[in-house]
Amino acid sequence: MSRSILFAALVASMIFSAGTAVAQQPTTPPTTSPTPAAQAPAPVAGTNNPPAIAQTPVETAPAEPGLQPAPNGAVSEEPPISLTLPHDLSPWGMFMNADIVVKAVMVGLAFASLVTWTIWLAKSLEVFAGKLRARRAADAIGNAATLMQAGRELGHSGGPGALLVRAAEEERALSAGALDHVPGDGLKERVASRLSRIEAVAARRMSRGTGLLATIGSTAPFVGLFGTVWGIMNAFIGISQAQTTNLAVVAPGIAEALLATAMGLVAAIPAVVIYNVFARSIAGYRQILADASAGVERLVSRDLDFRNVPPAAAMAAE
Repeated sequence: MSRSILFAALVASMIFSAGTAVAQQPTTPPTTSPTPAAQAPAPVAGTNNPPAIAQTPVETAPAEPGLQPAPNGAVSEEPPISLTLPHDLSPWGMFMNADIVVKAVMVGLAFASLVTWTIWLAKSLEVFAGKLRARRAADAIGNAATLMQAGRELGHSGGPGALLVRAAEEERALSAGALDHVPGDGLKERVASRLSRIEAVAARRMSRGTGLLATIGSTAPFVGLFGTVWGIMNAFIGISQAQTTNLAVVAPGIAEALLATAMGLVAAIPAVVIYNVFARSIAGYRQILADASAGVERLVSRDLDFRNVPPAAAMAAE
C-alpha cells in the first residue's frame, strides 16, 4: 500500500516538472514549410499517360527598346522596323524613281518652260526695238510738212514706219497721170488700203510666238494633272501589291505624282503672265503704227490739196 502511494507521488512530481518546463519556454509562431504550387497527380495504374506537370506563371520582364517578345514569352533580338523612306525625295531623286510615263510628262513640261523663257527673252528684245523704230518714224512723219520731206527724213531706214511712207510715195507716183483729170479721193483710198495692210503684217510679225505662250499656259496644268493621276494610280497599285499602308510604301509614289502637277504649274504660270505682258506691249506697238499711218494719210491729203498751187506759194506754205 505504501509502495503504490509512493509510486503515484513520483509520477505526479514528474508530470508537474515537465509542465513547468514547457510553460517557461518562449512561444514562437509556427513555421510552415513552403508547399509546391500544385502536386502532380499519381499515375493511374494500367494507363500509359504520363503524369501532368503543373504550369506555373512566368513573369516576363518588359522588353527593351528594339526587342520584340517572341511567341513563347522569350525576348527576341530582332531589330525594329525602320520608318525611314527608302527613296530619295529630292526633286531629282523623285524624277529618277518615277514611272516612265510620269518622266515623259516632266520632260515635256520642262521643255515647255524652257520655250517660254526663250520666247520671253527674244520677244522682249524684238518688241523693244520695234517700238523704238516705230516711235522715231511716227515723230518724223508728224514733223514733216509733205510726203517727200518725210521720205527724206526716214531715208532708207527699215521698219514699218519707213514702209508706210514709201508705200504712199509709190501709190502717188502710180496715180500721177490720173490726178490731173480726177479728184484725189481714189488715191486716198488706195493709200489707206496699202497702209492698213502694212500695219497688219507688222502686227502679225510682232505677235509671232505669243500663241505658243497661250497654248503652254492653257494646257500645261492639264498635262501635269495627267502625270499626277498616272503616278497616284501606280502608287495605289504598289500599295495593293505590298499589302501595307506603311509610309515608306505610300509616300514616295504620291510625292512623285505631285511633282508632275508642280512642274505643270511652274510651266503654266510664267507663260500666262508673259503672254499678258506681250499682249499689252503689242497693242501699244500697233497704236504707234496707227499714229504713223494716220500721219502719212494727212501728208497725202495735204499734197493733193497743193497739187494745183503754184510752186512759189507751195514753198511759202512749207
